[in-house]
Amino acid sequence: MPSTDLDRAIDAAWSKASAVPGYIGGREFRALAALFVSAPKQGVSVEIGSFKGKSTVGLAALSAHFSLGPIVSIDPHSAPSVTDPDLGEQPSSFPGFLAALEQSGTRGHVEIHRAASRDVAPGWNRPIRFLWIDGDHTYAGAKSDFDLFAPHLLPGGIVALHDTLHEFEGPIRVFVEDMLRSPRFGPAGLLHSIGWAQYCPRNAARFRDQRERLARRAQKLIPLVAGGRRVAGLAKYRWKLLCAAIPHPILSAAELQHLLARHES
Repeated sequence: MPSTDLDRAIDAAWSKASAVPGYIGGREFRALAALFVSAPKQGVSVEIGSFKGKSTVGLAALSAHFSLGPIVSIDPHSAPSVTDPDLGEQPSSFPGFLAALEQSGTRGHVEIHRAASRDVAPGWNRPIRFLWIDGDHTYAGAKSDFDLFAPHLLPGGIVALHDTLHEFEGPIRVFVEDMLRSPRFGPAGLLHSIGWAQYCPRNAARFRDQRERLARRAQKLIPLVAGGRRVAGLAKYRWKLLCAAIPHPILSAAELQHLLARHES
């Protein structure tokens, strides 16, 4: 697809998503969008953790534009919860989520599962093109989401973890331990704070050295957040220095697609 069309589609998707309450900014959304459109056309796209629908709306707009099928949203929308942190006295994020879909015109492109991922997983049998994990950021939560749904990735499918370079144990540990150090994944990296990897069961060994170099840098962050501890003081300063040493650029969708196509050749 032409890069001009990609750029216009991503800008249009962000214009819909930007007004929705949530925790993803414009630059980070463009990184997410680049990953999303670079995954195979076949299969479904799964989002674990939707909150009030910011990334859901953006991804659904892109999916509608490029005919990539519905976004499967999985979130219990319960409160209080680490996945729904700023609800005040509201009992749930679900009304806001539905309102965002209706107001953005994306409701018809989202398949809603108002449930925990562990409750959806037992009956799941659909191949996944893109897996966006943005739910419970504890290690147990992120690990469970990954273990339950990553086995359904199509060859060439992409898994992405939000807040990998933020102060949460779950995303960084799963990224290092289950993606970078897995023999099942090929190209991998960080875009903004999103950790991602492409499922390549046939030729993943080609990328082992690249993934290990990145793992050696990223694993230094894990002791600072182990056990869910708060990063403050000197640890906070060290965290920032370590993050700065880890490559995490913003690539355009065209640049990312070129990178993945080169790896496949």
